Amino acid sequence: MFSYEKLEAALKEKGISKTMLSEDLGLSSRTVAKIAKGEKLSKRSMQKIADYLDLPADDLVREVSDNMILQTLRDEKEMKLSGGLYHELQVRMTYNSNHIEGSKLSEEQTRMIFETNTIDIGDGIPVDDILETVHHFRAIDYVIDNAEVMLSEDVIKQLHFILKHDTKDSTLSWFAVGDYKKRANVVGGRETSKPSEVHKNMKALIDEYNEKKCVTIEDIIAFHAEFEYIHPFQDGNGRVGRLVALKECLRHNVIPFIIEDSKKAYYYRGLAKWRNEKGWLIDTCLDGQDTFWRLLAMLEIDN
Repeated sequence: MFSYEKLEAALKEKGISKTMLSEDLGLSSRTVAKIAKGEKLSKRSMQKIADYLDLPADDLVREVSDNMILQTLRDEKEMKLSGGLYHELQVRMTYNSNHIEGSKLSEEQTRMIFETNTIDIGDGIPVDDILETVHHFRAIDYVIDNAEVMLSEDVIKQLHFILKHDTKDSTLSWFAVGDYKKRANVVGGRETSKPSEVHKNMKALIDEYNEKKCVTIEDIIAFHAEFEYIHPFQDGNGRVGRLVALKECLRHNVIPFIIEDSKKAYYYRGLAKWRNEKGWLIDTCLDGQDTFWRLLAMLEIDN
């Protein structure tokens, strides 16, 4: 769907009817009717109208999603609206996701960074905790902007680059920021994919997932779990995995889930038991979905 609100406003301001627009530019009635229907105009037609009104074409039309949550996030992001869904998602997901991974920043400090771009530094706060908080805000922006793009290795690598660039890890010659790991790693005593196997395993996982015709919350949780079992990056896998889950929920019009730091033990248990008993992780993520539902209710947003 496309919104032509600004085009309609420009026509009204200049006293130009759609009949006049059609006649003056030689546009067919069918083409002009697309404006009211919210259908896409050709680039050529859109540019003709923009030149006629002496306005940039990009200012006259914007693509809108029928996914209410995604569109709300995009609108509030563009407006820089304070206190809305975009604001709260940024603060709550960033705080919880980073804290699960060991960040020392409190939720109040995370909120202060987002709202004021400043922080009241406490004792022993690593610089990387601050950098990765700001980077996580930008990673959520990337997710919102690219939610409807098909999931790919490039998208996942870009999220890792956004999170980890300019951190201490990026100064290490063997740490591949924005690329797959070069050294083997073990998580919770569990062996993960060897560096030489990561690309093959990731491609197979993504291809299988993208072939699904109707993606459910269970499919997204399953992808998240298998992603963590591969553990494709040297570090940052948990945060990237949860960002990917957010993206895919927004892509498939599924209510997202936020794993709260207070549920970290249940979340890790669910991941550890995934291949033998899937219910633990599914229940934890559905609890995280309830957290998002409560946020929507608090903000009186209907999905």
